[in-house]
Amino acid sequence: MKYDIAVLPGDGIGPEVVAEAARVLQAVGRRYGHKFALHYGYVGGASIDRYGEALTKDTLKLCKKCHAVLLGAVGGPKWDDPLGKVRPEDGLLALRKELKLFANLRPVKVLPMLANHTTLKPEVVRGVDLLVVRELTGGLYFGRPKRRWQTSRGRRAVDTMSYSEMEIERILRVGFELARRRKKKLTSVDKANVLESSRLWRQIATELGPQYPDIQLEHQLVDSCSMRLIQRPTEFDVIVTENTFGDILTDEASMLAGSMGMLPSASLAGIPKKSNSIFGLYEPIHGSSPKRAGLNMANPIATILSSALMLRYSLGLKKEAESIEKAVNKVLNDGYRTYEIMSDDMTKVGTREMGDLIASRV
Repeated sequence: MKYDIAVLPGDGIGPEVVAEAARVLQAVGRRYGHKFALHYGYVGGASIDRYGEALTKDTLKLCKKCHAVLLGAVGGPKWDDPLGKVRPEDGLLALRKELKLFANLRPVKVLPMLANHTTLKPEVVRGVDLLVVRELTGGLYFGRPKRRWQTSRGRRAVDTMSYSEMEIERILRVGFELARRRKKKLTSVDKANVLESSRLWRQIATELGPQYPDIQLEHQLVDSCSMRLIQRPTEFDVIVTENTFGDILTDEASMLAGSMGMLPSASLAGIPKKSNSIFGLYEPIHGSSPKRAGLNMANPIATILSSALMLRYSLGLKKEAESIEKAVNKVLNDGYRTYEIMSDDMTKVGTREMGDLIASRV
């Protein structure tokens, strides 16, 4: 089989970690007889430098022609001027909106060999295996009005958290459906004690609950959820929440696994099916880390695992996806570590070496 993949390396360490994921994909292709045709484009700061905009029509057209998109992180201090008319993140937000990628899946799994590495007690994080489903195209990031202006009393700015019933219902259904494939427990996270949009969120979640009688539904305020993630993370299975809350909670949850460099993500255009493929964009949850760019230091595992999610959800290649995940486990079991997950008696390796090791074990 031949698959067309749009590859957008992004900024900072993005090109380095994406290169390793691409090498692992080609190793999968050789083993299983597939051809992955990689079509490269620019996004974020790299696109601003080259074209003056964070996402061009040609790059968007390329993405729409492919089976899936593999993305590196975008952004960096070079483009951080708060008065700038265009920012790297504009390209990422535009991709999500134009490709209708409303469901962001962020699995958080603590691998046994890394349970002693985190800043939390091993007995707290051991056995953590949860999935955060984040709404991706609504809320504060996209709501209108969104602007800043000068008044006689000083500068002001406004962002709008806005959600429609349709937006809330479709992301909740993703959460319910995925909970059915796991431990049948769904935690809906909101701020219903303060926000009107959250009250609507909770009402719709409650109304949908009876349609999924096999799912244990619970409601959690976002502040108490953030505390519970650190106190008792093994109690969670699937968490579903709105855009901003999901962004923050998943960064917090990455510390359960010891590093943001370990966590992949999938942004999908619908409810993932067990057999049929669905278009998606795949990226690590970490940032571009420009200070480490070009130093062969960055952990490529999150991006490599993102490519495994791509095989599973967008290409329908479950066996091939599992081969990547098993290869990552083998390399870590063999004692190889990048700098940020390094511990005593382990072997420290760089970005390229980690990619080599994983590809060789596929």
